[in-house]
Amino acid sequence: MPDEILLREDRGYVAELTLNRPAALNALSDAMLAALSEQIAALEEDRGIRVVVLRGAGKVFCAGHDLKEMQAGRQSEDAGAAYFANLFCRCAEVMLGLQRLPQPVIAEVHGIATAAGCQLVASCDMAVAAEGTRFGVNGVNIGLFCSTPMVALTRAVPRKKAFELLTTGEFIDAGRAEAMGLVNHVVPHPELAARTAALADTLAGKLDAAVRIGKRAFYEQIDMEIADAYAHAAAVMTENMLWRDTDEGIAAFIEKRKPDWSE
Repeated sequence: MPDEILLREDRGYVAELTLNRPAALNALSDAMLAALSEQIAALEEDRGIRVVVLRGAGKVFCAGHDLKEMQAGRQSEDAGAAYFANLFCRCAEVMLGLQRLPQPVIAEVHGIATAAGCQLVASCDMAVAAEGTRFGVNGVNIGLFCSTPMVALTRAVPRKKAFELLTTGEFIDAGRAEAMGLVNHVVPHPELAARTAALADTLAGKLDAAVRIGKRAFYEQIDMEIADAYAHAAAVMTENMLWRDTDEGIAAFIEKRKPDWSE
């Protein structure tokens, strides 16, 4: 329904999630985090969905945590500490949940993506941004270092670039975000939805099982020592090679025809 804070619309094999708090700049409130967690759990079990797109309603993608709600949680020193520890734990589970989803997740970004909103972009597998979008981890400007957004950011962009953003609190534009590796593509705003949909459809057209095993292996190997990473990747690729659909895909390529996959 339009008044829900997180909307889901399935378009074939693609699930489109829309953060729907435009008046609050799609801030990650307690309710929004809960709604995202619920959808992540549902998508994890949904074999009919091959790709997830995450976008924001209104003028921006996401402005980060709901600062008014965070201030209200500061009831006392002890209560505040418990509230904040729980909040950041729940936020981390959402970010990790996006990475753990078997389906690729594409962020469709416009307006601004700041603090935990920037973290959300960095936690997605890919991102397409509209020209004019600004990105930042600006908490330092109000005396709050963006320590949890830092975790995803430092795994998406070079460390010196990340440290500069975290300590200066400055915004970067979409072009610089693309050059850093935070986003994959920058397009004119009127083309944003279509370009994201085209990328999602490309992924959805691949052998779903191969993409799922590949995404899992991608994140499993990325922090391993290189020898361990090769050993792990070889085991995954061996499993993949023994599938009937992979055999069919290779045969179809050799015979210059479309594969007849069982999916």
